Amino acid sequence: MDEAVRLSDCHIYAGGRGYICVTGVHGVMEAQSDLVFRSILNRSFITTPDGMPTVWVGRAQGHSKMSRVYGPDYILRMCERSLTRGYRHFFYGGNPGVAERLAQNLSCRYPGLQIAGTYTPPFRALNASEESELILQLEHSEADILWVGLSTPKQERFMAHYINKLNVRLMVGVGAAFDIHTGRTRDAPTWMKASGLQWLHRLVQEPRRLGKRYLVNNPQFIWKVLLQLSGIRHFDGDC
Repeated sequence: MDEAVRLSDCHIYAGGRGYICVTGVHGVMEAQSDLVFRSILNRSFITTPDGMPTVWVGRAQGHSKMSRVYGPDYILRMCERSLTRGYRHFFYGGNPGVAERLAQNLSCRYPGLQIAGTYTPPFRALNASEESELILQLEHSEADILWVGLSTPKQERFMAHYINKLNVRLMVGVGAAFDIHTGRTRDAPTWMKASGLQWLHRLVQEPRRLGKRYLVNNPQFIWKVLLQLSGIRHFDGDC
């Protein structure tokens, strides 16, 4: 987490432009079958390990210092850093009213936090008029960080598509962070996060939406990891 915040801070301070993918098992498995999505992850400024299973696999392959960069925690760390840096935040995504409530909650938690704006998109791709509105709103907001609260892979596709269209230094796809920090979704206890069982906590809350993601992707992930670590199969991550 410290390294992710440091790199993000340097990137914004230097006036760079890029996006961060906060990726767990679901994202990895999507990238297995979708070459375009794999390319989006590979072109990111940073792709962080959002879940403990990805951390464990990384450590098993020799990355001993690898640790989790959980989206809801990362957004809090960057808000804290922004108090001294003066970074401006824009929130895009969520159901109607969620982005506004998130902005309010974070402003209360971090007095002095600069909120540049919010935008609640429709549940489809933006049309030409909506896209123009968003581009203009970002231009006037002078935001440094655009937090994208959609879902994987929708939020990553959005960032890759708009990285050169929106006047913002850093985009970050944080998925469920919008709902967690507005109380719409309960966060898992610390012990469940540390033991890699956070997926079960989320599945119990949203079985219809997340059932296929976890009950299909998780076993496939474990199987493919075993094949890779045993040397039976090699998976090409390039695209």
